[in-house]
Amino acid sequence: MKALFLYFVQLCLLRAGPQDLPASRELLWLALGANLLAGVLLVAGARADWGLALVEGLADSLLLLLLLWLALRLQGQGSRFLQSATALLGSSALLALVALPPLALTVPAGQPTTPVSELAALLLLGVIGWNLLVFGHILRHSFGLSLALGFGLAVAYTALSYSLLNQLFTVA
Repeated sequence: MKALFLYFVQLCLLRAGPQDLPASRELLWLALGANLLAGVLLVAGARADWGLALVEGLADSLLLLLLLWLALRLQGQGSRFLQSATALLGSSALLALVALPPLALTVPAGQPTTPVSELAALLLLGVIGWNLLVFGHILRHSFGLSLALGFGLAVAYTALSYSLLNQLFTVA
C-alpha cells in the first residue's frame, strides 16, 4: 500500500506516468473508491450534504471514465484504459485530500474575508491548477500528446464536467 501511495505522490509531482502502473481492475476499483471518498469529503465540506456529494462524485467519476474509455478506443489505445483511469482517479483523490485544509479555511461568498481565508483561497486555486497539470500529464502519456495539449484537454474536460454537474446538481 505504501508503494502505491508513493507512486501517486510521484505521479502528482510529474515524475511518473500511468504506464508505470500495472493494468489491474482491482487497482482501478481501489482508486475509484478513494476518489469517491475524497470527492465526498470535498463536496460535502462545501455543501454539507453527504448524499448529494456521493451522487455527484459518482456522476463525475462515471463521466470521466466514459469519456476516457471512448477517447482511447477511438484512438486505438483501448489497452491503456485501466492504467490511465487508475492514474486519473488516484491522483484526483490525493489532490482532493490536499485541497481539504485550504477549503476548510475559506469563507462563503458574501462573507467578510480575513488574510487567512484569502491565503487559503489562493492555496486552493493552486491545488486546482496543479490538479489540471497532473490531469494533462496523464493525458499526455495516455494519448502521446504534448503537455500543453494534455493540459488544454484537462481544462476543457473540467469545464464540461463542472457545467454538466452544476446543471444536474444545483441546489436551489
